[in-house]
Amino acid sequence: MKKIMMIAAMMVATLTANAQNEVGQITFMPKAGLNLATITSIDNSKMKPGLVAGAEFEYGVANDMTFSAGVLYSMEGTKLDGGIKFNMDYINVPILANYYIAPGFAVKAGIQPAFNVRKKASYNGESVNIDDLINTTAAAFGLPVDTKVQAFNLSVPVGLSYEFKNIVLDARYNIGVTKLFKNADNGRNSTIAITLGYKFAL
Repeated sequence: MKKIMMIAAMMVATLTANAQNEVGQITFMPKAGLNLATITSIDNSKMKPGLVAGAEFEYGVANDMTFSAGVLYSMEGTKLDGGIKFNMDYINVPILANYYIAPGFAVKAGIQPAFNVRKKASYNGESVNIDDLINTTAAAFGLPVDTKVQAFNLSVPVGLSYEFKNIVLDARYNIGVTKLFKNADNGRNSTIAITLGYKFAL
């Protein structure tokens, strides 16, 4: 029985050592996964799946606390009734504080500046710039004709992650803060991101 307890204690110690950064340690983690994105305050909008991929650095500031920053390519937008899709891609820069509440298990929150790199609406295999589509139908939505997608976006990511032997499963909810469209009060990004990454110590 004592041998079993010793083996169990050694396993827990090993998991703890592998599950979070040491103070002063820097790690690098390539990651990829799935987005489920929508736009708030738009009638009949539904979640649209998309890819998210990139890499993050993490720095240990305490035994149970790290800070991380990264660059991610993120496919966002929404689906509307009738088969119309808003395909809106961003370069996201997540900056997070990560608090380890148990070995390998972290809660996280921070800010995420983002820069729009694609804004296309698709329907039946055809694609058009979202700005052009909105301005063509602006009157029907009660919008000014100079409405367009903002180049800069800011969100607040909150989430959880679990790390085992350098493999990290991460789930985040990115809450849109800034307005998505110029001269329109409604409409903000809302994205759930689930990723899998592999962490390397530098």
